Amino acid sequence: MIQLRNTPDRRTAGRTLLITVLLAAAVVPAAAAAPQAPAAPATVRSTASAPAYQQVAHFYGAYIDAAGTEGGGKLTTALRAFYLTPALRSQLRTWEARNHADGVLRAQNTPLAFKVTARDSGAGHTWSKVRLTWNGGKHPTYTYLTVQSDLRTGKISGIR
Repeated sequence: MIQLRNTPDRRTAGRTLLITVLLAAAVVPAAAAAPQAPAAPATVRSTASAPAYQQVAHFYGAYIDAAGTEGGGKLTTALRAFYLTPALRSQLRTWEARNHADGVLRAQNTPLAFKVTARDSGAGHTWSKVRLTWNGGKHPTYTYLTVQSDLRTGKISGIR
């Protein structure tokens, strides 16, 4: 279980992680263009370096930071491109046009905190439960999302 709150220190860490990811994404195409020796046959294994629920937590942490800042639209788009499957990005565009809200958060504003819990796995997928906290105090309001990830790629492939 991973639980984070929007605090200045976490935002800084999230932005640092995001910048690292974006810089790595910019370097990879340049390295791919360089001539390379033939590779040995690859074994089949997950390309995700972290368990799927941790990937979901990384995504939601960075996404909430980006969505909560002025001008964060380019960052949220980059995060969606990196963490979400193309099919899910298409589904989210349709959902957002119909509902006039952010499809990743299923809301029009940004939550104060989130918590990700690992759930079941099967048939090449795993599910995480994401709890979004919308206000603090004695009686916080929560919404819950079920997030599906592809075990082979680690990409998020569904949000309900």
